[in-house]
Amino acid sequence: MDRSSLLPIYVHISRQFSLFKKLKDMVTFFSIFTTYPFILPFLCLTVILYLSYVIVGQSQPGRKGVTGPPTYPMIGCLIPFYKNRYRLLDWYTHLLSKSPTKTIVIDRLGARRTIVTANPHNVEYMLKTNFDNFPKGKPFNEILGDFLGNGIFNVDGEMWYKQRKMVSHEFTARSLRDYVVNALKEEVENKLLPMLDLMEAENRAFDLQDWLRRLGFDVVCKVSLGFNPCCLNDSLPFSPLLDAFERASQICAGRGAAPIFAIWKVKRWLNIGSERQLRLAIDQIHSSVANIIHERKIKIRGENQQETNKDLLSKLILAANFDEEEVRDMVISFIMAGRDTTSAAMTWLFYLLTLHPEVENELVSKELKFIEAETLTKHEILKEMKFLKACLCETMRLYPPVAWDSKHAISDDILPDGTHIKAGNRVTYFPYGMGRMENLWGKDRLEFKPGRWMQESEEDLGAEQVSNLYKFPVFQAGPRVCLGKELAFIQMKYVVASILKRFQIRPACSDPPVFLPLLTAHMAGGFKIFVHKPNTYR
Repeated sequence: MDRSSLLPIYVHISRQFSLFKKLKDMVTFFSIFTTYPFILPFLCLTVILYLSYVIVGQSQPGRKGVTGPPTYPMIGCLIPFYKNRYRLLDWYTHLLSKSPTKTIVIDRLGARRTIVTANPHNVEYMLKTNFDNFPKGKPFNEILGDFLGNGIFNVDGEMWYKQRKMVSHEFTARSLRDYVVNALKEEVENKLLPMLDLMEAENRAFDLQDWLRRLGFDVVCKVSLGFNPCCLNDSLPFSPLLDAFERASQICAGRGAAPIFAIWKVKRWLNIGSERQLRLAIDQIHSSVANIIHERKIKIRGENQQETNKDLLSKLILAANFDEEEVRDMVISFIMAGRDTTSAAMTWLFYLLTLHPEVENELVSKELKFIEAETLTKHEILKEMKFLKACLCETMRLYPPVAWDSKHAISDDILPDGTHIKAGNRVTYFPYGMGRMENLWGKDRLEFKPGRWMQESEEDLGAEQVSNLYKFPVFQAGPRVCLGKELAFIQMKYVVASILKRFQIRPACSDPPVFLPLLTAHMAGGFKIFVHKPNTYR
């Protein structure tokens, strides 16, 4: 028998063997699903997502009647959201600028429906007109609850009202304002300015943002806790409390920015990765603050009660309306709110002044030059620094310390621009984007022009000042307006004036900085500068 006659037999056998191999592979393939049953739904979901993306296509517009990014079946806008996850601020701003109502809807797989608005009428409706329907809500509480607990910035309803009522009285008291100013004076004159003198003498570059953050942490801890962590003192080790606050705030911000929220919840349940680091940081914060509270109670029982009750912690203990855990959560909230907000605003102001020396010259020559350094702590002098306040407002318009803030609707609602809200929707007002809307600030909206904040007289403010609360909501507005707003301006005015009266600032590099939005926005990588005495530099 020749080989040609055997060929059909070989082909038949090989086909049977191939079929057998395929059947074996199929059995193996399906056995995977019996061994690991969770793989099948994951595979099905992956196929559905891929097919919906391929079939619908990248150019598919948003759903009819909804203004927002391209949206696809089942996955919503997950794909464009993922593509823009590292530039959400600019992406949202672009989408809002194209929206006729200055409101967009972000509807994506793995997250609740979110309405983002840069419309002042919507902001007023959320923060004032229908305030009760837009609390922070359980989703917000979940993100920050491990960190801030039941502090004033993380609660709603009766608990919020109780804390707000007590704290609002303290923040309006002159005694607290004087205590803040005295704490500032001690930190600036005895630590910050001597350190700047040293940097100038050695012609060394340093990170101004880091120093301002350390200053802010020292001051807010002294005001809130009556405790000075001495972060501006280079001769002491780096404060573990400050490090714990920074780690906790960064990880909590990552929770809020996660493309799919379930991921961080699973990591928390398993106590792994960033969630394990968060737990360690929070444990350290709670332990440190609890020790300070215990020591303060002992001091209050002693003879020097008058000396120890000037800070907020002492006042909360003496009020006797809160248990120890509530007191702990409240002071942690105060520290978190005041820790980086003022330092972020001042860092960006100093940066903008290096780009606009004409504004710096006007500020120094017309407002700061004739003020004696010894009088800077006087409230009347600080209040008269109107151009400096205009510079700060213009800075926060372009670089708000809190880039966005969210509420969660309790019941169905309709915003003034006609956007329909469903119960449970997240509704976000967006100060960063609002500062870049042409309809609010004109064609020069991207330019640094403090003059836009100057008024001819106090009487000219009127209705425009009221409207500014909602087109410039960096301190919130309505019932939850920031209680520390005036104290923040006092701190920023005093620090900026103290520095500019003695130094000129020049950046150490020409690379444009990056605005990084975490719980509090800051300048990515810091702000490296040189300082010079004006008489030696000009």
